[in-house]
Amino acid sequence: MAEIVRMPKLSDTMTEGVVAEWHKKIGDAVEEGELLAEIETDKATMEFESFYDGVLLHIGVEKGAAAPVNDILAIIGEKGEDVAALIADASNAAPVEAKQEEAPASKTEPTPAPAPVAAPVAASTATETSAPANSNGRIFASPLARKMADEKGINLSTVHGSGENNRIVKADIENYTPAAASGNSYAATVGTESYTDVPLSQMRKAIARTLTASKFSAPHFYLKMEVDMDNAIAARKAINADEGVKISFNDMVVKAAAAALRKNPKVNADWIGDAIRYNDHIHIGVAVAVDEGLLVPVVKFTDTKGFNQIGDEIKDLASRARTKKLQPEEMQGGTFAISNLGMFGIEDFTSIINPPNGCILSVGQIKQTPVVKNGEIVPGNIMKLSLSCDHRVVDGAVGSAFLKDLKAFLENPVKMIV
Repeated sequence: MAEIVRMPKLSDTMTEGVVAEWHKKIGDAVEEGELLAEIETDKATMEFESFYDGVLLHIGVEKGAAAPVNDILAIIGEKGEDVAALIADASNAAPVEAKQEEAPASKTEPTPAPAPVAAPVAASTATETSAPANSNGRIFASPLARKMADEKGINLSTVHGSGENNRIVKADIENYTPAAASGNSYAATVGTESYTDVPLSQMRKAIARTLTASKFSAPHFYLKMEVDMDNAIAARKAINADEGVKISFNDMVVKAAAAALRKNPKVNADWIGDAIRYNDHIHIGVAVAVDEGLLVPVVKFTDTKGFNQIGDEIKDLASRARTKKLQPEEMQGGTFAISNLGMFGIEDFTSIINPPNGCILSVGQIKQTPVVKNGEIVPGNIMKLSLSCDHRVVDGAVGSAFLKDLKAFLENPVKMIV
């Protein structure tokens, strides 16, 4: 008897999925546990295995198309079995709303006045960047990227790939903008205004929903503090002198935050609607920038781990986050979060709280600046911290005590290992 395979709910925030790749076609034999398709969720692209044995009789969501959770993804049954009635019954019970993901709409309008080209991706050179190719001239691109490029009439040789080994991926096609035409723009009497509307990815939709809800429902307030990083710089240099050891300042901040949370358990808390949950364990989420937005993988039991172990774990999680290989459980359960933009030269910023957490720490760059020590102006290395707090969970005095202890750990790193 034919069985309906429905769009699975592969993460706690997933409302719809996009079929990134089918590994079977209609008429192919399928075994239970065999890879059937790859589904793009709001957080990752995940492999989906069949629950049934049989023959693939019907595909309900074509490659590249989106469908809500529980819509008909496929039907598996016996060879030659008629599934028309089954599809009709399922559609009447729960209407299928799968829709083809819209291609970015491109509009061009003439105007009598000269104007520069405006586009979401800057293109300032007169020649287009060529995609990498091997010695045989083959261009490396994902199947979905090739399909989208073919539909849009884009020559893959003019697209720069952002994937591993410069492989062209879906986002490169979505964000593609042809290079500006050469010529003397100052002599032009008629310019062209252009723009590209790029449909939201599943990940960007989830980020928009979550952070909008957080910003407008949680009463944020912010606490700021400067940290003298001279001793932390010296400690890091001494630690990294050992062969095989390489820790970052971010690793030190994560470790110091875990130690400060142990001393200030009321900051290690979640807002769960009708109660405040004070967590005994310390799981720190570390924000990682990816092509389509931001993921927050979690370093679990952070306070029990040393600098090197924390650093190795963050590197592994960040690498797999950027290639969409993280599992949902690796992004769940955080009790506190840290966002560090210091490596981008950002001195000071505030972050939106990652619910249900009560706080998130924002970390700026270490900047050499004049400071007063012992009554004299001397060079110093200052790092600015900002703590975003949900006032329903954490009060000003509680957050301030946490920042004070965090500062003490970073200014005297030996306290973190004794």
